[in-house]
Amino acid sequence: MPHPLTPELRALQERVEATARDYGLDMFETVYEVLDWDEISEVAAYGGYPARYAHWRFGMEYLELARSYQYGLSKIYELVINNDPTYAYLLAANHWMDQKLVMAHVCAHNDFFKHNFAFAHTNRKMVDEMANHATRVRRYMEQHGADEVERFVDRCLSLENLIDSNAPYIRRARPEPAEHEDAPARAEPRKLRAKEYMDAYLNPREALDAERRRLEAEQQHREQHFPERPERDVLLFLLEHAPLKNWERDVLGIVREEAYYFAPQARTKIANEGWASFWHSRLMTERLLQPDELIDYADHNAGVLATAGGRLNPYKLGVELWRDIEERWNKGRHGRDWEECDDLVRKQRWDTGAMQGRAKIFEVRRHYNDITFIDEFLTPEFVRKHGLFAYEYDAMSRQYVISDRDFRAVKEKLLFMLTNMGQPIIEVTDANHANRGELVLTHRYEDVPLKLDLARETLENLQRIWKRPVHLESVLDDKPLVLHYDGQAHSQE
Repeated sequence: MPHPLTPELRALQERVEATARDYGLDMFETVYEVLDWDEISEVAAYGGYPARYAHWRFGMEYLELARSYQYGLSKIYELVINNDPTYAYLLAANHWMDQKLVMAHVCAHNDFFKHNFAFAHTNRKMVDEMANHATRVRRYMEQHGADEVERFVDRCLSLENLIDSNAPYIRRARPEPAEHEDAPARAEPRKLRAKEYMDAYLNPREALDAERRRLEAEQQHREQHFPERPERDVLLFLLEHAPLKNWERDVLGIVREEAYYFAPQARTKIANEGWASFWHSRLMTERLLQPDELIDYADHNAGVLATAGGRLNPYKLGVELWRDIEERWNKGRHGRDWEECDDLVRKQRWDTGAMQGRAKIFEVRRHYNDITFIDEFLTPEFVRKHGLFAYEYDAMSRQYVISDRDFRAVKEKLLFMLTNMGQPIIEVTDANHANRGELVLTHRYEDVPLKLDLARETLENLQRIWKRPVHLESVLDDKPLVLHYDGQAHSQE
């Protein structure tokens, strides 16, 4: 069971938050709970929401986290969720210095959640909403059987990334037209304005009839081929058009709503974690650390910011970018004069004394996600200074090797990794293929390549929801590829 803060920890929270506000951070109220390692692993497996609906996937994540902690491979120091008030969890086994560091880190996350544009439309009462979702899922399990509901949840969760992550806010299902609404008006050609005696000359009957036939053909095409334009929010399309039972539609809506809630966190991982690391470093080293805590802090902070081969550490890249932005705007290292200067010695000594760094990082914190953050503020100087490079898998040596150190290649690699949160972009392009009600989806292959085994599993789950054959168009080795699943067998061409 969670434990409330001790008087000592409560006093520490007040001190840390007062210090954070002195530096300009603005936060929601924070509610802390203290958990042991087993409890915090359980909460982390549920995404920070202990009242979330039960599912075997969360149990698997719990086992992975718990065993990783037992074997000394990883440790959850803190967990914070976007809510008002913000909820954060402390590990009971943390040392005093760790609790102080975690609270400073949480303050910055809280500030980021409150002010970054990507979170502006998220549900700030998601703790209550998750509990409501869990109640509804449990009720469906009682009514329709736990196995049937869990199988359907499995299918929905396998599709949870098929949303439009760039949408500014979640779109609810469009209302069905009322029964008394009139049928769509017949398409009529536009006539040129003319006096009665000139009308037959300016608007000849043959031309009007031809235009009328063209408009009717277009309208018939739209009615037979929907959606009219590619639909990136596949889950919304299924909610509106798939032959679902009422409880299935509600469960799919729950999964979709939670996917949209978590999407901004995935889209701001580097900026958000970097912001939190930037401020916990600043608060700890300038105001909060005691002299006898310095060695422990340096050791634990180095562990958070350490890099390892084969993966990107968002904490490290993010914090170094925030520091670089502050330094550049403090020294005036931006703008036309800076960019046009080709004197390396002059650039190394460049310092206009502008001291605009603090204002700039707060402005960036409000208006950028990871893609725009990297696109705007990653510079050739930063890449050289930190030794960044692009890599790829070499089939001959069977290992990853450095493929390029050029700034453009490094930046392009990062942006591709971050596009659509690293997931392939899939769109519904035809829901009445061959006039048989079959579903066609198109993979925008220029972004992230398909993993064919996962694609086939996804097609199976889509087919079970759509109830008709489904097809996925893509490209493999620069050649068109179409995957098919009819409910019985897979095929491709």
